[in-house]
Amino acid sequence: MTDRNLRWGIIGPGTIARRFAGELDSSTTGRLVAVGSRSLDRARQFVDDIATASGKPIAAFDSYEELLASDIDAVYISTVHTEHARLVVLAAEAGKHIICEKPLAVNHAGVMVAVEAARQAGVYLAEAYMYRFHPQTARLIELIRDGAIGDVQHVEASFSFTTAQSADHRLRDPQQAGGGILDVGGYPVSMSRLIAGVATGTNFAEPVSLTGSGTIGTTGVDEWATASLVFASGITAHLTSGVGLDSENTVVVYGSAGRITLTDPWMPDPAADATILVSHVDRDDEVIRIPAAHQYALEADALAVNWSIGQSPQMSWADSLGNARVLDQWREAVGLVYPFEQQTANIPPVSGRRLAASKHSTMRYGEIAGVDKRISRLVMGCDNQRTLPHAAAMFDDFFERGGTTFDTAFQYGGGVMERMLGRWIDMRGIRDDVVVIGKGAHTPFCDPVSLTRQLIESLDRLGTDHVDVYLMHRDNPDIPVGEFVDVLDEHARAGRIRAFGGSNWSIPRFEAAQEYARANGRQSFAALSNHFGLARALDVPWAGCEQVTDPESRNWLERTNTPLLPWSSQARGFFTGRAKPDDLSDAELVRCYYSDDNFERLARARALGEKRGVAPTAIALAYVLAQSFPTFALIGPRSIEETRTSFEGLGVELTPDEVNWLDLRSP
Repeated sequence: MTDRNLRWGIIGPGTIARRFAGELDSSTTGRLVAVGSRSLDRARQFVDDIATASGKPIAAFDSYEELLASDIDAVYISTVHTEHARLVVLAAEAGKHIICEKPLAVNHAGVMVAVEAARQAGVYLAEAYMYRFHPQTARLIELIRDGAIGDVQHVEASFSFTTAQSADHRLRDPQQAGGGILDVGGYPVSMSRLIAGVATGTNFAEPVSLTGSGTIGTTGVDEWATASLVFASGITAHLTSGVGLDSENTVVVYGSAGRITLTDPWMPDPAADATILVSHVDRDDEVIRIPAAHQYALEADALAVNWSIGQSPQMSWADSLGNARVLDQWREAVGLVYPFEQQTANIPPVSGRRLAASKHSTMRYGEIAGVDKRISRLVMGCDNQRTLPHAAAMFDDFFERGGTTFDTAFQYGGGVMERMLGRWIDMRGIRDDVVVIGKGAHTPFCDPVSLTRQLIESLDRLGTDHVDVYLMHRDNPDIPVGEFVDVLDEHARAGRIRAFGGSNWSIPRFEAAQEYARANGRQSFAALSNHFGLARALDVPWAGCEQVTDPESRNWLERTNTPLLPWSSQARGFFTGRAKPDDLSDAELVRCYYSDDNFERLARARALGEKRGVAPTAIALAYVLAQSFPTFALIGPRSIEETRTSFEGLGVELTPDEVNWLDLRSP
């Protein structure tokens, strides 16, 4: 990809696309060969304007799909914000390298999907913060790293302007994700994260807190907003953005020995030198001149250098994901939720296609008595999804990977989690294709009457007439076990439950329930959901929990062949690298898992992981799935990246000897 051999196409021939096309002539690696629009006349007009300047033939297409099917290598996406993620997925699946205008997606959920699409397709993807590629930014980084102003303490960054556009213009339209935070607020956010990271020896840093305020205009978008960020290092930042108020649009970095000022940080004139002013406490100011540069061309050339690794050091995937997370927080702080993000909205899959499991799925399946569906051996925990867009992205990804089974509970999020799961199932029209595990009767409402009340309310929240598996979330030994069996059997006969069992039930109480069911003609418990994993539990995280990691419990599971749905199957992060003998910062992790034997299991998981080319967490999950009794591991990923790494465990087949070795047992 040198000597202008990289063939570029443009999707969305707007103002920014004209800037990119105009500067692409200065690229050393690429040239524009095609433009796609939903309007052929608009595409042709764009081509005529560009051709007049460059004199080179450029094809015009009246659909994005035709452009992506053409003989191009890379695409620059510059449509409205709400189309970005979908088009990234489409382009990645077409095998095209991608630069996508910021924001990469409207929210963090969409960025996760876009990044995963690029990863799976093996294509390059960069969010088009073009200022990151300008030598002015590179010089700023050098100054900070060299301590030119001492220790960095504070950042002031702004990008705001006034627009006279009509109410239906994209900048004013909430249906098109208008407003200042998403249109230009990402610049000061990304700059402050860059500076805070460089000042502490990393490529970027994430704020530990954010407060914000702003003005929501009559059309329902943010016209002016500010945010205050605090980083773990103590560095602070104050940011401003808007589409309804002019600002100087500068970046000022304050340090213990001076300050650095960029008067034109975002779009320096490509025909003139840029300047950086360094003000020192103890000597004269310094003006640094940066030679003129075409930052859009440099942005394009970075693809040619980094296409084999899929991302550039100037704007990595992790950087885009972090930026999107902060933008979500900023919008939340000012109370801006777009109509298509509401909890009652109809959110389609980012791809725009009907949801379906991938033909490349590696999922394994099992059975539980009473459930006439394939139950995926990995079960998605529905207890930490923040918003409906986040839940939809996570659940879509899990389903496409072959996951069929979802675990939730009456008490999770005060009912919000059940509602989001039910809303997603309804949006996708897949109730018959998924297995819903519900839980209720948690302490202190662990009695037959509360169980019935909560089950009925859970069904209403989920929007269904039944759950496939219903688990009592806790046990109450003060109530005769038969009373619980009777009420569960009653709901099963009424069709509200297909199968039922206990979560955090002791083995003696579980056996007593089975004996009562057999003696009285009731439906038996079909599954147990206690803590089980490679790390032996020294204690349990929450009161009333039960674990079955001890040898006696394992022997019982093997003897009875009871299906187990283990929660915390990866030991709450013990195998992620967080656990170190001298790191006692996580009191719960220390209390539950810190022992010499568990650290030896961790060491063995690392050794076997290196041999198999996977992370220790994948080995820990493979251990759970390799048991001689049926297991369906509950996982609680908060991001698609965490889901992806969990799925690596499906590809690891452990021999019985390896299982014993990991658990420090003799073969």
